[in-house]
Parts: sequence; structure tokens; C-alpha cells
Amino acid sequence: MADTTNRPSGMTRRDVFRASAGAAAVLGAAGLPVLATATPALADRGQAGHGHGRGLRVEPLVPDRNRGIILYSVRDRITAAPDDSGVPYGFERVLARLAEIGYREIEFAGYTQHTSLLGRQITPREIRRILDDNGLVANGTHTQINPDTFTQQMDIAEELGMRNIGTGSDPTNSSYRTDWDAAADTWNELGRRARARGLRLYTHNHDAAYNFLLDAGPTDADGRPTRSSGTRRLEYFFDKTDPRYVFFEMDVFWAYVARFKHHTYTDRHGRARTDLFDPILTVAPRTTRFPLFHAKDGNKNPAVPNGHDMVPLGEGDINFQQFFQTIGEQDFHHANWEQDNAPGGTAVPGQSLDFAARSYTSMSELTIYRR
Repeated sequence: MADTTNRPSGMTRRDVFRASAGAAAVLGAAGLPVLATATPALADRGQAGHGHGRGLRVEPLVPDRNRGIILYSVRDRITAAPDDSGVPYGFERVLARLAEIGYREIEFAGYTQHTSLLGRQITPREIRRILDDNGLVANGTHTQINPDTFTQQMDIAEELGMRNIGTGSDPTNSSYRTDWDAAADTWNELGRRARARGLRLYTHNHDAAYNFLLDAGPTDADGRPTRSSGTRRLEYFFDKTDPRYVFFEMDVFWAYVARFKHHTYTDRHGRARTDLFDPILTVAPRTTRFPLFHAKDGNKNPAVPNGHDMVPLGEGDINFQQFFQTIGEQDFHHANWEQDNAPGGTAVPGQSLDFAARSYTSMSELTIYRR
């Protein structure tokens, strides 16, 4: 595994202006209307004036080998008992279908299926054989990151040929700096152990991870701060953890939910402050600390608590073209499609795999033009 470390770049909004689609990227990052996003190379096409696409080549923003899916999106079919719906069920049939769609990488969300398929539970070794038979690679997992069971989880990761080992939970749910300090100490040690075995340890965000710390101002009856310096929880964790040992998976949907929900705080003097969260500018200065992403799409809907409704990739408002183009390092990043509400239940048993196919097509259509 290549050694990757944090590469601070001091990226500013002017850099984003240059790196992506000119003013459109800056407007989009600021939450302002963007009518269209074109790449700089496309803009240059008219200046060249010599033939259709002359001097240009098209490259995928997410290389085909880096296109993945977290199995949580199709959990209904992984765990289904044999039925007569005609829809694949269990690891063997579902993974074969995902490979047929075009996915090349799998992020796990558990290692169990319905015991009626084998008369017992499937083993990690048997799952690895299914991966290999279908040309699939395990790129990560959402499991429990616990010092007491971490060796066992790394053993499973190695059995599956996994590159990264992680969790879908925050290192701590606390609003207080001391708890994030303690979590950082634990994660630095676990990350060091993971690196020694050729693995990267990562954590995945929901919106609360990008809420503000309570780290300033008057204290409560328990001596805890009641106001904020404006520092966000996970961004504080970035700086407290060793970039050699601790990595991140941004869930792009939940990052934009954080942008919607967590934009004001009370400073140490009791004044209301506004700070608009920017997912792109959170990743871009430290892009090689994010080997994985959840490519999860949503439509803006201020009437719902999260401000967005989940939809298949490419059918929502999130500008993934702008996102992946601006953060760069296309070969390093791995995108896993996820949609929490993809399963259709017994009424529509094929819905999650149908959404997986539609979302793969959208992921494959994200392209960049280069000279």
C-alpha cells in the first residue's frame, strides 16, 4: 500500500475557481445558483477552432477500477432468504449481479447472510472466494472499531483482501474537545496497528460530525463549555490525529446535510455567528486523507429535517462533477455508491439492485476533459 500523508495546500476559494469550472465552482461552493458546470478544457475547445475535440481526451472522474458500492445499499437482498421473486439474494448471487452491472469494488456492512442458503453462516473465506470469482475487490468495511476486538476485525479484513478498515460511526458523539482528544489518542494507536498490517483506518461521517464543538465561553454546572469557537468536531479531529494512521470517508450527502443544518453557533461572547460548511473545501486541502467517499445523492427539500431527500446517484441536486473534479487525485479516490433507503421491501424486491444499476451509470458518466 502506498504511503499517503496529509498534504496541506492552503486551498482558497480562488484556487477552487481555477481548479474546477471557473466561477460556477465558486458559486456552487458558496451555495449560490449554478446554471451549468463546464470543464476548463471544454471552454478551451472553442478557442482551438480546429476540428471536433481536437487535442482533447476524455477521462473518467472516477476510474472504473475505483467504482464501488457499500452493501448496506442492497442489504435487503444480501440478507434475503431464497424466494421466487427472480431477484438475486445472498452474497453469491448479489455480488455476481453487482459485478455484471460494472462495479469493481465492495465496501462491506456486515458479513452475514440468511443461514438457509448454506445451512449455516457464510465465512469470510467463502466471501473472499466469491469476490475473486467475480473480479471484485473489497475496499473497506463499516464495522465496530473497538480496541478489544480490533485484531479480530483486521484478521477478517485481511482474509477479504481489504485495503481499508473503518466504521460508519463517529469516533465519539460528544460535543466536547476533551472527548475528541481521547478519541484521537485511541485512533492514533489503532491506526498505527492497522498500518503495520498494510491497512488504513478510517471513519465515516454523518451530519453531526460537522457540527460545532462546545469549547468556549461560560461553563455549565458540570464545568463543561456552553459556547463555541466555531471549530467543527471532525475538523478538529483532523488535526489531532496522525495523517499517517487515521483516514476519512466523506459521505457527500451527509456533508451537504451538515451544510443545511449546522451553519450557526454562539461564540464565547454570546453572539450568534454564521459559518457555512463547505464539503469541497474541507476535503481539498487534505485530499489524500480521504481514500473513500460515499457517492450518495439527494434533492434539496427544506421541508424535511435534513433538507434533502435521498435519491439514486445522478438524480439529485448534488454536483458530483464539480466535487470530484475540484478535489483532484482521481486515481487515489474510491467512490462507493450508497442510498440508505434503496431497499424496496417485499413490495418492490428488485428496487435496490435497480437503483444500483442506475447509480453506476451515473457514476461512469462523470468525466473530465484533458489536453
